[in-house]
Amino acid sequence: MFRTLDFSRRFSSSDNLFGKILIANRGEIACRVIKTCKRLGIRTVAVYSEADGRSKHVRLADEAVCIGPAASKLSYLNMDAIVAACETTGAEAVHPGYGFLSENNHFASKLDSRKIAFIGPPASAIDAMGDKINSKKIAKRAGVNTIPGFLGEVATPQDVLRISNEIGYPVMIKASAGGGGKGMRIAFNDKEALDGFRLSKEEAAASFGDDRMLIEKFVEQPRHIEIQVIGDKLGNTLYLPERECSIQRRNQKVLEEAPSPFLDPATRKAMGEQAVMLAKAVGYYSAGTVEMLVDAKKNFYFLEMNTRLQVEHPVTEMITGLDLVEEMIRCAAGKSLSRTTQDQVGINGWAMEARVYAEDPARNFLPSIGTLKTYVEPVGPGIRCDSGITEGAEISVHYDPMICKLITHGKNREESIDILRAALDQYVIQGVTHNIPFLRDVMDHKRYKDGRIDTKFIEVEYPGGFKGHVLTEVEAQEISKAAAVVEFLREENRYSAFSSGSVHESPLSDTYDVSVVDSGLPAAVVKVSRCSRTGNLLVNDKPSNAKWLIDSVFYQDGDVTLQVLERHVTGGSVIQMAGTRYELDVKRSAVKDLFVHMPVISKPDLSKMLVSPMPGTVIQVAVKPGDKVVIGQEIVVVEAMKMRNLLRSPVDGIVKEIRCKAGKSVKVEEILVEFE
Repeated sequence: MFRTLDFSRRFSSSDNLFGKILIANRGEIACRVIKTCKRLGIRTVAVYSEADGRSKHVRLADEAVCIGPAASKLSYLNMDAIVAACETTGAEAVHPGYGFLSENNHFASKLDSRKIAFIGPPASAIDAMGDKINSKKIAKRAGVNTIPGFLGEVATPQDVLRISNEIGYPVMIKASAGGGGKGMRIAFNDKEALDGFRLSKEEAAASFGDDRMLIEKFVEQPRHIEIQVIGDKLGNTLYLPERECSIQRRNQKVLEEAPSPFLDPATRKAMGEQAVMLAKAVGYYSAGTVEMLVDAKKNFYFLEMNTRLQVEHPVTEMITGLDLVEEMIRCAAGKSLSRTTQDQVGINGWAMEARVYAEDPARNFLPSIGTLKTYVEPVGPGIRCDSGITEGAEISVHYDPMICKLITHGKNREESIDILRAALDQYVIQGVTHNIPFLRDVMDHKRYKDGRIDTKFIEVEYPGGFKGHVLTEVEAQEISKAAAVVEFLREENRYSAFSSGSVHESPLSDTYDVSVVDSGLPAAVVKVSRCSRTGNLLVNDKPSNAKWLIDSVFYQDGDVTLQVLERHVTGGSVIQMAGTRYELDVKRSAVKDLFVHMPVISKPDLSKMLVSPMPGTVIQVAVKPGDKVVIGQEIVVVEAMKMRNLLRSPVDGIVKEIRCKAGKSVKVEEILVEFE
């Protein structure tokens, strides 16, 4: 019924849109907007910070303008520099993407005063919905269901305690101007409320320049479901099928899908109609999203309205066939939506989106930095990758750690999950720690496959982070065989490089001892050799069809496909199976017997030290040498990727030495404080 989103489809110039658009953003969303503009025949201007000079979005655009240093406030948040870039290049319109200035009503007004079109909603709607306190009042007046809470600014710690106790724990403390999970904390008692208020207020001031806070009842075991709305300046406003965004960590979405496996047609219609009511109440046009919390009985409550394009918009595009960037451009140019009545909107299949982040799932999803020395995206039917990086790109502390958005589309939810699972296995990312092992594990989680999810899914199912895929007995055997084969082929290649003889006559046929480092798997003995008659590979005396795929990255033997990431420092390989890395120590039997005589290197004792679990910047040190501390006491606050993390004392003791100070950068596992 609906066309699949096709970026090769060319634009009809009769629509008379814009000649040149500037994208006031970076990374994957800048690349995403450029892709639609190219299809529409519109020239593009990229803006970039000094740190982004070689970025993908800069290379894709027709023109590029440097707007300042790496720090966002001096570049991507610099309104004057962006307006100047528009005037210098002759850009007629600006698409803000998401984040940065996308929900800044002053930016929209500034562009309007220069006769430059803002590809987004009117400044008045941004202003009305950007303030969470005011937006709830407007929603309530418009007849939209709202969460019980205090509809006003919470100014002091005393207010926090009084209001929290009046509402009843648990409560959500969050910034009025916040978004993207920043400036938000859940509190279950007075202490958590005070800590959450302080940290959220500081985070909000740093991220949004606005530290006003509100408090509302936290709906337990809710689903986070949002309704995409689109409207034009001619009075047409539609709602599109919902997106399920319940899989979150630190209040930031990780996996999304459309439609939701939970909603029925009646609830979908009611939510959509209320979203349209809210949009019309503030004179909204362009693309926007009304976010709601839905409880187990399908009661839904307004959470907030994002007056911009959402990160997860591709899943909506995949099931509707609409290009939401194109709809935004059409609206800004004064044209009608491509579909103008609600009955023209339907659901075609099922779409999933996985956000691939540079972060460490084993360290409770703390961000990672580094250079992408190898980066290969999956390809195939039903697979779409929206990314803003290429091989060799730097993941830095300056910006969001998202590497890519992996989107899949199938005829139903089961097929879409299957495609996503297979696509995750195709990814090759080396140079930074990433969350693909976690995403891959979720694909096989029964509760996820059954659609029994809520916003606490990660917290409940993966307490403390992801600890790795648990191999079945068959998988353990296959990974051991693969490690032995890989090592055999490596040694055979080394031998053949120094010998004139045939590799099939190599004397390297041997029995290998395979053990998995720090993974709790049993050691295995694998015999690898060449058949003297045919030269075919034999594994445990059985023929093997082992082969390499994609420049020796993938190893395949029958139905088993493994990813060989790198050579292990002690011999053997780092192999990825089902998304999880395994370090396999592979040695010949004779060599292994000699290793028992090697000295064992002990790990340093860090029990009396506070180390940084992430790279970042020290914001505050709450103690000094000689102070007595207790377990759990606040010691240091470290900011990483715009999020503030409170580090607490691991011991009862006395502060011996402070090795960090506010304003200084720290590395992962760097010692911050030493205790007596």
